Amino acid sequence: MDTASTGAHDAVRTARRALATEAVHAGRDDLARQGLHAPPIDLSTTYPSYDSRGEAARIDAFAATGADPDGPPVYGRLGNPTVARFETALARLEGTEAAVAFASGMAALSAVLLVRASMGLRHVVAVRPLYGCSDHLLTAGLLGSEVTWTDPAGIAEALRPETGLVIVESPANPTLAEVDLRAVAHACGSVPLLVDNTFATPVLQRPAEQGARLVLHSATKYLGGHGDVLAGVVACDEEFAGRLRQVRFATGGVLHPLAGYLLLRGLSTLPVRVRAASASAAELAHRLAADPRVARVHYPRIGGAMVSFEIHGDPHEVIAGVRLITPAVSLGSVDTLIQHPASISHRIVDADDRRGAGVSDRLLRMSVGLEDVDDLWSDLDQALSCRGAGNRANDHNAPAPAGTLPLRR
Repeated sequence: MDTASTGAHDAVRTARRALATEAVHAGRDDLARQGLHAPPIDLSTTYPSYDSRGEAARIDAFAATGADPDGPPVYGRLGNPTVARFETALARLEGTEAAVAFASGMAALSAVLLVRASMGLRHVVAVRPLYGCSDHLLTAGLLGSEVTWTDPAGIAEALRPETGLVIVESPANPTLAEVDLRAVAHACGSVPLLVDNTFATPVLQRPAEQGARLVLHSATKYLGGHGDVLAGVVACDEEFAGRLRQVRFATGGVLHPLAGYLLLRGLSTLPVRVRAASASAAELAHRLAADPRVARVHYPRIGGAMVSFEIHGDPHEVIAGVRLITPAVSLGSVDTLIQHPASISHRIVDADDRRGAGVSDRLLRMSVGLEDVDDLWSDLDQALSCRGAGNRANDHNAPAPAGTLPLRR
């Protein structure tokens, strides 16, 4: 297989370089030696070989451990050189031995659950809020899992002999609630901790350094960064990566090579994009916190490009009133997006569970992009002034001022 495909398991043995340097060079270290500057895109689904005995040996080795097959590629479902470059780069950024990419973030989470279920460990302990579809996948037991929902302080007590996984998201979608990852990892004991790091990205935190065994990303979001690729990835140790590759091969949740190329390209600007968008998000959070039309603002201590806020009036009027900001689900793109979680991303979660996790019906979630901050504020200001959006006088269900939280940074 391409030299990039063998690089992920060597990630932690590579000399530590600054994040910005790794973002540009990881997964591309062999290009100059090949006389290349841009990474190639390998679109092959299958690969010719006159050595069937050698292929048989490589397939046997993969079946035993899930390790990337040595030698030339065999078949696209076993692995792809372009995708392997992205996996190598993401592992380096997260500080893990390996990373395994999938067709979507939900495919990645499903593979983790299937790995643990295959070992007879179907019980999951999880902390709300999570992304709405992650919540639904666990609650509905679609993969045969059983979930116990708890708060961070109750994790240790919720563990059972058959517990295979603890799942947290920090900052959480959509409230941006944060947990102490090191304390949570300690509470997990020997049970693997999975941290959804989609909102923070490795630019703001590296959960593996705080004890997480598995780091999940919806790569659709910040890793791709331009709203034009659907993908998921799990960064982890090589042993778990091998099992994930076996599940990916068996279930077919593979990432398309073109998506792998776009993700690798997206990583090169990840630190610049996240830091620039985070600066604008912090400024918008301050302005929103001082606005009488806004009841509560959520912004994480570690920063980031996500802002959530609850308004006194009708959130649907704000969605209908934006003109520069795009009213759309998803996040992490170069343009600013806004959505109403109770109607879209978390609609699939039971209403009482949703509200109990802090996802109120007045909550709006905004993914801040790279536009000028004053232009964004001007658009928010006029949208908040739309009929019913910020009018407390006619709003008998508005939250009391005493419930307003101070802005957290």
